[in-house]
This record gives sequence, structure tokens and C-alpha cells, in this order.
Amino acid sequence: MSVTSEATATWSGTLFEGSGSVTPASGIGTFPVNWKARSEGAASTTTPEELIAAAHSSCFNMALSNALAEAGTPAEQVRTTASVTFVPGTGVTGSHLNVAARVPGLTEEKFEEIAEAAKAGCPISQALAGIDITIEATLN
Repeated sequence: MSVTSEATATWSGTLFEGSGSVTPASGIGTFPVNWKARSEGAASTTTPEELIAAAHSSCFNMALSNALAEAGTPAEQVRTTASVTFVPGTGVTGSHLNVAARVPGLTEEKFEEIAEAAKAGCPISQALAGIDITIEATLN
């Protein structure tokens, strides 16, 4: 079975003066986007890179949780922040995963090994294969 996910974006105006919005088909809301937020950052406006970071962190958490359970050491909690870097004129240059987890009975070394494998196996990591993906993995 396959699942297709959708989002619809609208844009009005030029790149630098215009603005738009993106609405996931799930109906969770409509989020504003604009060039200033993308190139300089903004607290109340999302960016394509922030949406990639959301996808990468949530996908990685699922992959890691599954890998830990398969190793016989299920996690009590996994928290991942994905930091996706955008350089105007160049594009998306990388995604850094910073993961902390509470996994009883697991050594730091084994956790790092499983986290690296989950990073490689995560479908969003695979979709982002054209950029540098780094990871910091620590146990709580």
C-alpha cells in the first residue's frame, strides 16, 4: 500500500516583495511563507526548509524508534531537532540531526551505532541524499 501526501502552496507577487502560504491536505492549518523569512529568518513565518526539518526530524524519530525496538531496547522517549541550512543563491546545503533519547539498558556507543543506521535508513534522509546529513546522538 502506498500513501501520497499533499500540500498546496500559493504565491502572489515577485520573489522579493511577494508572499504566499502553504496548506497541508491534512487541514492542520495554513502557514505563511515569504522570501524575507527564508533568507533572513522570521519567528512567525515558515519556510520550505523549516518544513523539510519537520519532515526529517519526525521521520528520523520513527526510524530510530523502530531500530531501537528491533534491537531489543525500546526507547522511552526520543527527541530530535533537525536544522536545515539554506544559503541564498546556493540552496539547501545540509541537515543536522540533534537527537537525545531515554533508552534503558543501552550504552552510548550502541546508541550512536543504531542512530547512524536509522539516519541512513530514514526515508527522508534518503530523499535528501544530495545534501550533507550529520547527526549528534546522546542518551539522557
